[in-house]
Amino acid sequence: MTEKIARLLVAGSASIHTWRFLSGIAPFVDELYLACNGEVPADKRPANLKGELPVDFSLKALSTAGRLKSWIAEVKPDVVHVHQANSVAWHARRALAGSSIPMLLTAWGSDVLLLPDQNPLMRAMVRGNLKAAAAITSDSLYMAAKIRELAGDCRIALLNYGIDALPPAPVVGAKKKQLLSCRLHKPLYRIDAILNGWAEVEDGGRFADWNLVVAASGGETENLKRQAASLGLKRVEFAGFVDSATLGRLYEESRVFVSVPRSDATSISLLEAMGHGCLPLLSNLPANGEWAIDGLNGVIAEDVGRLGPELCRAMALAEDDEALGRIAEMNRGLVEAKALHRANMAGFADLIGELAAQKV
Repeated sequence: MTEKIARLLVAGSASIHTWRFLSGIAPFVDELYLACNGEVPADKRPANLKGELPVDFSLKALSTAGRLKSWIAEVKPDVVHVHQANSVAWHARRALAGSSIPMLLTAWGSDVLLLPDQNPLMRAMVRGNLKAAAAITSDSLYMAAKIRELAGDCRIALLNYGIDALPPAPVVGAKKKQLLSCRLHKPLYRIDAILNGWAEVEDGGRFADWNLVVAASGGETENLKRQAASLGLKRVEFAGFVDSATLGRLYEESRVFVSVPRSDATSISLLEAMGHGCLPLLSNLPANGEWAIDGLNGVIAEDVGRLGPELCRAMALAEDDEALGRIAEMNRGLVEAKALHRANMAGFADLIGELAAQKV
């Protein structure tokens, strides 16, 4: 890209993903504007964020599209970049109806992989949102295929937010015999299945010198703690929500990263874990298969309901320093080639610049 984007309006929910995108795209844009249902934290706010519109993105907020339309007319952005193909995009596409300003739509995962299956109305909304976009970004080939299935012929670019930087090469021999779970405590991520599997590990005795760290938090946290107590687990630590530096240390000292959601696209936590030299133990999802091959650079659990044997298989592989060293080298190479934040943000900027140049 040769020229900076003059004005970019971003519409997205209040989320760390939105904040990371804003900071990443800021160097490529003269003026940023944000329509959001929350305020950008002071330490995440780019210097060139010139204006914010607080909005309600719920489906019941019928006035949101009109407010967005008026603000777009005032800001006159080159492109409107919408994050998530759910109600956020529904409001944005109605606001842009009849406008020559192109809409770039970034799908996050559940909005394409789960929402359309809720009912025919949600499916029609997501399809309409996708069809209204001048271009769509997906962070996995699997999600791109789902987008194509829903929207038919459309322009799709494979881009992810990536990790900020490749961590220093891990000292494999210094890693603890430790597994790390750091996905949110929501039913989607099946942390309860990890605890059930870990109960089998503790009962078995083969890996008595290993421990499990359950980081993050969410609506299921107290239920998960009660479950661990009822199972009599002795080697589980609930670390709670941790800052990025603490999370980096947990990745650095852990040998196995376990993440078994029922649906997912490319998760940043997986990329971070691979960059830190952890062996990934993952549920058998197509997007995970784009990053890990069972027995080569990860372990894929076919049946999350029987996770105990898969945890044991992953630990047996990861306690071998030589094997884990080879896996770490391979996974770090993948992350360096495909998942660094700056390079992928440049890809977003190129796409936004192309769309801006095509604006009538």
